[in-house]
Amino acid sequence: RHGKLKLYEAKTGITTVVGELNVFPEREDGLMGMAKDPDFAKNNWLYLYYAPASEAALNRLSRFDFVDNKLDLDSEVKILDIDLFRGCCHSGGGLEFDSEGNLYLGIGDDSTPFESSNFNPIDERPDQPKNVDAQRSSGNTNDLRGAILRIKPNPEGGYSIPEGNLFPVGTPQTRPEIYIKGNRNPFRFSIDSRNGNLFWGEVGPDGSEDKEGRGPRGYDEINVATGPGYYGWPYFVGNNYAYWKYDFATSESLYQFDPKAPKNTSPNNTGMEILPEAQPPLIYYPYAESEEFPMLGQGGRNAMAGQVYYREDYEASDVRFPGYYDEKLFIYDWMRNWIFTVSLTENFEYDTMERFMPETHFEKPMDMQFGKDGSLYVLEYGTFWRANNDDSGLYRIVFSEGNRKPEVKISADQIAGAAPFTVRFSSAGTQDLDAEDQVKLSWEFGEKGSTSTEQNPTHTFEQPGVYKVKLTATDLKGESASSFIEVKVGNEAPEVSIDWGGNRSFYFGEETVNYTVSATDKEDGKIDPAQINFTIDYLESGYDLIEMGHQEEILSIGETYLNEAGCKACHGINNKSVGPDYTSVSEKYKDDPNAKSYLINKVRNGGAGVWGDQIMPGHTHLDEKKVGQMMDFILGIANPSAISGLPASGRYALDKTEDPEGFYMIQASYQDRGANGIPAIKTTKQLKLRNTRVSAYSADGLEGAARANPEDEHYVQFTESGSWLLFRAIDLSEINNITLSIMPGNTVGKIQVRAGSPDGELLAESDMLTKNSRPASGPQVGWFEVPFSISATEYFGDLYFVYVTEEPISIWSTFNLSTLHFVK
Repeated sequence: RHGKLKLYEAKTGITTVVGELNVFPEREDGLMGMAKDPDFAKNNWLYLYYAPASEAALNRLSRFDFVDNKLDLDSEVKILDIDLFRGCCHSGGGLEFDSEGNLYLGIGDDSTPFESSNFNPIDERPDQPKNVDAQRSSGNTNDLRGAILRIKPNPEGGYSIPEGNLFPVGTPQTRPEIYIKGNRNPFRFSIDSRNGNLFWGEVGPDGSEDKEGRGPRGYDEINVATGPGYYGWPYFVGNNYAYWKYDFATSESLYQFDPKAPKNTSPNNTGMEILPEAQPPLIYYPYAESEEFPMLGQGGRNAMAGQVYYREDYEASDVRFPGYYDEKLFIYDWMRNWIFTVSLTENFEYDTMERFMPETHFEKPMDMQFGKDGSLYVLEYGTFWRANNDDSGLYRIVFSEGNRKPEVKISADQIAGAAPFTVRFSSAGTQDLDAEDQVKLSWEFGEKGSTSTEQNPTHTFEQPGVYKVKLTATDLKGESASSFIEVKVGNEAPEVSIDWGGNRSFYFGEETVNYTVSATDKEDGKIDPAQINFTIDYLESGYDLIEMGHQEEILSIGETYLNEAGCKACHGINNKSVGPDYTSVSEKYKDDPNAKSYLINKVRNGGAGVWGDQIMPGHTHLDEKKVGQMMDFILGIANPSAISGLPASGRYALDKTEDPEGFYMIQASYQDRGANGIPAIKTTKQLKLRNTRVSAYSADGLEGAARANPEDEHYVQFTESGSWLLFRAIDLSEINNITLSIMPGNTVGKIQVRAGSPDGELLAESDMLTKNSRPASGPQVGWFEVPFSISATEYFGDLYFVYVTEEPISIWSTFNLSTLHFVK
């Protein structure tokens, strides 16, 4: 939604940002749809449907070049603009090509459902906003909204109209781009690879009961189109159940619409008055249990259509789905968390359906696609809408006939150290995926005759060297699988410490702090403090703490920015990729006093010829200061003294303390000289000083809770008793009070502060928090602040904020936490 294009590479398991559009991300807009050109392998064209932030009232379909795993923003070729209201709802955004090279685009009705009591929005009153009348869009043959378009993009830009759309070119009061009309929100659709049939999920209105004089309750639909057609909205829903022509000015019900000859008499209509006959859906279901399709259950609904599976369309791989699924349509529901397969008759009418993987809970399935090997990829949104959900993810489903190999996990408490070196290994997570068969374990430690069959063995490596440790698991039927880990013996990692004279987590306004950094190394002996690289960087608001994450090795600010910008997609530290490796760049420019400014200009403006013919595009969207820190990291690879460091002891003035989201990153690092044939090891110690008012949204971890970001707000929703937030490396010295900014809804509970784990030592807890906890003198709506005291403690470590309640929490009424203020 926020404009980032991400690439997942199966070989590495790494996801990187490979492009970012400047979009309007509110309501249901943003970056909404993507499709590869059918000839992508040759032309590298990618089509994106998005809401340009620079345009007030349109969404755009454009073509871009996607070369060397990067989206070239400068290559944009505009295909089609969709004029809209951009005031509320139903943007659609599905984008797919058929086998003939025609591009389909699904567009919602751009109408608000809230002013029509969740019946059909057909308010024609002249003093009302136009977006309360879907007759101007979905019911309008001269409007592209509320439709699925079918066009053929032209190489030079723009498009042509293929034969067979709903309205032939030149038909008065129509748009020839329209293939399907009468949609509310056709969010996900697919095209049958064999016959061109179009399947889509229609997200229906929220009405829960039929009402005489207004019309039917709401239904979601799965539709199939074997050719162009009109599918009823805003005059019909479900199995062509008819709404009434309702006069919002007089509250009169005038007549019920006729699906055989629907009529659009709205003054907001610029198209035909008599519409084509309404086509019925393939499947339809309300909030309550469906009489026609009871297997679909009941509750919230958000219908989406996946592909029709043809086994022969995919490689003859071991993982493709079996012939049992041949010609079956996959459908799924975002709210009900299920996937069904649907069998059709020869006339493409509904026959039967069955639950797919019924014992699997799909957490808001958002999209699905079969890979070329016949495996099924499913993108899960996670628990809450418009939230940065930690339970979202990309999953691959494969078919495995008969007995499966065990799943092997190997880990160690440490993987590098001086000889003799004792390591505790673990097989935790290793399992037989079939039933509960036991697996036999076999460890090989990389030394002749050194093995074990224990579950979690301990092994001592006496001599220096690099050892490849192998864990093999074998099930009762003889199938086996292995996993490896590398242990380096002969060089102890250095130890680095920062003696910081102030609080190690927070700044309390402008102050000057004494500091000393030191390092020790077993092999290098006494360390000259001048060899320790010590930096303090201030990062302004807007730096994404969540993206930064927690890595096994703490990275420098510059390397973190390289990762964030996706630079390592084209440049390795030591390995050449699309562009040169960073070590080679550092070696080339290590003696050049102007290297930093030269390289900053190179990154921002692009260039070619230094490292070959490959052109590096400009990256003017990157902040120049951040690029400078990237260059500090790169130049420091070959010449550590090039990094602008601070002395190993002194005083530092904290003078940037106003920004609630800005923070100081304090880092000390030392790289040893290596020993016994083992390469050098770098150790970095880090402190992060932040404003005392901390956003709950920036938590380092959470469970049973979700990050929510509706409109411009950012907060956390606690969804069950025992939900928690984790903040790492919190120093509670000098802290006497914590003030919570909350919106409790209808919940009753309290916040506990615990050390080290969700059930660790109880350091403090609030009183019971409800909407009645609101102070009499404070705001009486929205967020309010509640303080509670914390006993004097020198605790410094991971801090858990646990929500405890004895009452159930619903998805519609959660305990919401915006900020935590740590007060002296």
